[in-house]
Amino acid sequence: MLPRRRDEIFLATKVLTSNGKEAIETLEENLRVMDTDAVDLCYVHSLGHLDVEQVLAADGALAGLRDAQKRGLTRYVGFTAHHKPAWSERVLRETDVDVAMFALNFADHYTYGFDRTVLPAAVGQNTGIAAMKVFGGAMGMEYDTTDAEQARPSAMRALDADFDHEQALRWSLTLAGVSLAVVGMYTAEELQRNIEWVRRQQCLSQEEQQALLARGRSFSTDWGAHYGDIE
Repeated sequence: MLPRRRDEIFLATKVLTSNGKEAIETLEENLRVMDTDAVDLCYVHSLGHLDVEQVLAADGALAGLRDAQKRGLTRYVGFTAHHKPAWSERVLRETDVDVAMFALNFADHYTYGFDRTVLPAAVGQNTGIAAMKVFGGAMGMEYDTTDAEQARPSAMRALDADFDHEQALRWSLTLAGVSLAVVGMYTAEELQRNIEWVRRQQCLSQEEQQALLARGRSFSTDWGAHYGDIE
């Protein structure tokens, strides 16, 4: 299916390694599995779980993906980060990346604060920015695609049955510099609902923003550092 529709999609993949050689090997394996010869974007995934010194080294993961870019295996190179925002700031200071994807939601605004610290640095570098975990992410970072997981409420729904997921998406999408949101979905109905929300996207009113951030502070207290260490 993918080879027939390849020109119709923007295809991204990730490599979870600090090492340049391993990054290239993982990307090549991903291409083989997807039956394609190149992706549009490859991320060094989850920076906070890696060795940032090695990621930035001459033989590190980012340099390896730049080599892969020269070979035509990926059009763009980036990284993702859920926690340890200072590490992301360092990468943005010390090297150029095309795209970065951060955990950006109105609750983790208080915990990790990527929108307060890292986002301005990325905007200043003219880095493309994707928001992830806009609804908070799965509890315990467990994303098993089982029937039980699909039936389980999201993290925010579990905490508040009246929670407005559309407002959460609107908050993330209106952050300065954010171009898109990456949202996990289990069903076609969820996909269609998210598309509808994005099509009617508008900024939050001052009253909506204040109410949402007040609720976000409460969620942040309940969740704690749920992606990993802050520093």
